[in-house]
Amino acid sequence: MAGSVNKVILIGNLGSDPEVRYLESGSAVAKFNIATTETYTNKNGERVDNTEWHRIELWEGLAKVAEKYLKKGNQVYIEGRIRTDTWTDKEGQQRTGVTIRANSMTLLGGPAGSNSGGDYNQGGNQGGYQQSGNTPRSNNAPRPSDPIPPSMAAGSGDDDDLPF
Repeated sequence: MAGSVNKVILIGNLGSDPEVRYLESGSAVAKFNIATTETYTNKNGERVDNTEWHRIELWEGLAKVAEKYLKKGNQVYIEGRIRTDTWTDKEGQQRTGVTIRANSMTLLGGPAGSNSGGDYNQGGNQGGYQQSGNTPRSNNAPRPSDPIPPSMAAGSGDDDDLPF
């Protein structure tokens, strides 16, 4: 078994449009914050919302997808790993921050400002992207809205071939 695991899964909303930079090497990097909110009822029966902000960093193909499709308010599913960064600020103070370096991203819901609830598949986007080296690839896993193939539908007539 592996000695350790560093994996984060988040679903949240963008707090601002992604900031995308291109390095001298041509590599793209996108940075943005997403908010996740936990809602619960406290012992006094009051509803409490607890919002956490997460810094997200995307590279290469994922950064280009973010630049093209993500806007403030969009909901996004992120998988990645936690990275702790240390730097010295303008006043000479040592600072530490946590960043999520994403290796997979799925755009959820419709475009910012729309009430359609549609997805980006209709806009030419394949829905899910994963970082594998420097090349984005589509995530072809079935989604709940995908039709059931006829061979798997109930009453398809192939029940006699089942071993149970």
